[in-house]
Amino acid sequence: MPSIWTLILLSTLPLVWAVPAQKKAPTTNPTVIISEPEATVIGSTDLNKIDKFNGIPFALPPTALLRLKPPQPIQTSLGTIQATSIAKSCPQFLFSTDKKDIPSSIIATLTNIPIFQEVTNAAEDCLTLDIRRPSGTQPDAKLPVLVWIFGGGFEQGATAIYDGSNFVASSVKLGMPVIFVAMNYRLGGFGFLPGAEILKDGSANLGLMDQRLALQWVADNIAAFGGDPSKVTIWGESAGAISVFDQMAIYDGNNTYNGAPLFRSAIMNSGSIVPANPIDGTKGQVVYDTVVSNAGCSGASDTLECLRGLDYTKFLNAANSVPGILGYNSVAESYLPRPDGTVLTESPEQLVIQGKYASVPFIVGDQEDEGTVFSLFQNNLTTTDHIVDFLQNLFFFDASRQQITDLVATYQDIKTDGSPFRTGSLYNWYPQYKRLAAILGDISFTLTRRAFLSVAQKAKPDVPSWSYLSSYDHGIPFLGTFHGSDVVQVFYGILSNYGSKSLHSYYLSFVYEQDPNAKAGDYMDWPQWGNNQSLMNFFIDRGALLPDDFRQDSFNQIMADPAAFHF
Repeated sequence: MPSIWTLILLSTLPLVWAVPAQKKAPTTNPTVIISEPEATVIGSTDLNKIDKFNGIPFALPPTALLRLKPPQPIQTSLGTIQATSIAKSCPQFLFSTDKKDIPSSIIATLTNIPIFQEVTNAAEDCLTLDIRRPSGTQPDAKLPVLVWIFGGGFEQGATAIYDGSNFVASSVKLGMPVIFVAMNYRLGGFGFLPGAEILKDGSANLGLMDQRLALQWVADNIAAFGGDPSKVTIWGESAGAISVFDQMAIYDGNNTYNGAPLFRSAIMNSGSIVPANPIDGTKGQVVYDTVVSNAGCSGASDTLECLRGLDYTKFLNAANSVPGILGYNSVAESYLPRPDGTVLTESPEQLVIQGKYASVPFIVGDQEDEGTVFSLFQNNLTTTDHIVDFLQNLFFFDASRQQITDLVATYQDIKTDGSPFRTGSLYNWYPQYKRLAAILGDISFTLTRRAFLSVAQKAKPDVPSWSYLSSYDHGIPFLGTFHGSDVVQVFYGILSNYGSKSLHSYYLSFVYEQDPNAKAGDYMDWPQWGNNQSLMNFFIDRGALLPDDFRQDSFNQIMADPAAFHF
């Protein structure tokens, strides 16, 4: 399946690109003294004159008795931190260990053994930050700060994959230098385990709490690196973008710490609100019970304490025994932020309706073909009824069959329609591929973005927002401008085309002025979404304005009863 191998290659390229950047320039190692907690942080300088600090702890190790517990701040001195090695990643959920899922379970069993975990640099003690800054930045520089939250379906990802050095170098070249910060946070069953037992214990949405503690660390310490804690923009892609919205919305929109906002603006690439059922709802409880059963903890008087007492490999295998995003269930994820009444108090769309989110300017957008990479494994879906069954059984437990049938009917059952869009009769991998790809992309990303903007415009009309659709990879067989392709184009800027160049300028202008147009030079004006509901459409060689009204029948069907389409 060449399309899958293309995806795998593209997803691993950032790791390859990051290696040359590890070379150090022959200069004195940059050293920063922080106070909360006390530490001397020693980094390195690369050949592009970017100072790099890797693996700075921002929380106590979430191991042993702190496994499946809220993150705890560090209260004691850390002494000297040699921040020159690649940071450990949090435990990954790459493949399901469910024995019914072959060959996934075989691969998963091999990748979860201790020696492979060591080779891949994964460990539970992983709550760290990486920082990039222009070389020689002084503590009084007060540069704006861009905090990155990586994506990966709340199952995969690490700061080591997302080296922000290229972006910082671009910021210097454009005359808008920034400090870049990336955080690790707990993933999969380590960070987003659902269930009534988790809710009762006060240990829901741990990954979101990790992110919040990392932002508090930035507020306490980034000035020592030359950053301005009052000029923080949070930025994420996919699950990272969903996390950015969640950081706007958790604690009913309270984003303050020590009396000051933790961030003043937000950027969301391919993700925003994810309407979700409660942490102790039907789907969440099935996930918890499956993990407990496969961990051998079903007979324990306290199943949660049993999970905490397992050795690392056994818990990792149990946590990964549910369906994962890289499989048939696709974006019907086992692990994602769910309402718990305390951290994420309600489903995200309800928080937007009630205006319970931080009033900060934001940019939110999508790739044109968000759903293609998530529709590669469902080639048994050959009819309309098959798609309805798939959505009813795996996605929308609260929707009637008629509601799902009506939604599917808004997508034509013809191979000239569907995603990758604008490709005629080409690239229909299996009979319902392009149709399913359009549906999954819309319900997970594209139309939820429009729903977010539409409701936010009513709830907080004075908060500026901008939106986009990226089409710069149109023509890639079977995938189009696929989910995650912006990591190559925008984050790394490897392909020096209009899409990457213009977005660097727009984003940096936004980081500096909370307006993508203020310092964007000669690039065309990007209107606020609220003016006329237009998107900036990014192509490989140009930009254009696009009315945000495509697939409106599908949008209307979802908005007629949003609660029916909770994940």
